[in-house]
Amino acid sequence: MSATTPGIEYRPGNAFGADIGVYYRKKNDIDEFRSGTVALGAVLSNVGSKISYTSTRKDFIPINLGLGGAYTYQADAYNAVTFALDINKLLIPTPIDTNTDPTTGPNYVIPDKTVVSGMLGSFGDAPGGFNEELKEFQISAGAEYWYRQQFAVRAGYFWEHKLKGDRKYFTVGVGVRYNVFGLNFAYLVPSGSGINRNPLSNTFRFSLLFEFDKLDKKPETAAP
Repeated sequence: MSATTPGIEYRPGNAFGADIGVYYRKKNDIDEFRSGTVALGAVLSNVGSKISYTSTRKDFIPINLGLGGAYTYQADAYNAVTFALDINKLLIPTPIDTNTDPTTGPNYVIPDKTVVSGMLGSFGDAPGGFNEELKEFQISAGAEYWYRQQFAVRAGYFWEHKLKGDRKYFTVGVGVRYNVFGLNFAYLVPSGSGINRNPLSNTFRFSLLFEFDKLDKKPETAAP
């Protein structure tokens, strides 16, 4: 099904994408109860085709490079704390202002490149050079505390440069585990105003987790 306006035909968008990632984890035991665990990861997500809703334009899907690390300190048999840091960057061309009339506002247009050219060039195509490229990185940081691996308290912060979206917000949450079940609650603290206000501000979210690998195996019975 499609719709038309003068000179433009609109149609459902179709695209495909794939993710690839790597993960490394190492635990160092300090003594019988204390330990420190380092975890590192990287992911390249949404790598695929462009998407088109009209017969005249194709857009990039949000191809993203994510790098992250976390350190967990097990203080004793009951208490553990984790600190984590994530860095993300969109691997699409930087929008260019094509407006040459100083009396009107900017007109940002994403350059028409192939997917591969756009990904590789996204590290050096910003008009402001390397300084502007650094502004395109998004940073997330968080901390988590567990008591007896049953009760958790969490807090996090997301930062984006004011010229590249200006999203900044805090999140808080709690979690609880019982046997093979886990229940997590999260709240996004309101921040910003107008168009810079996160649309999920003041929202309360929860998730339910079921860990199959913790199911007790049935004891073997002797054959009659």
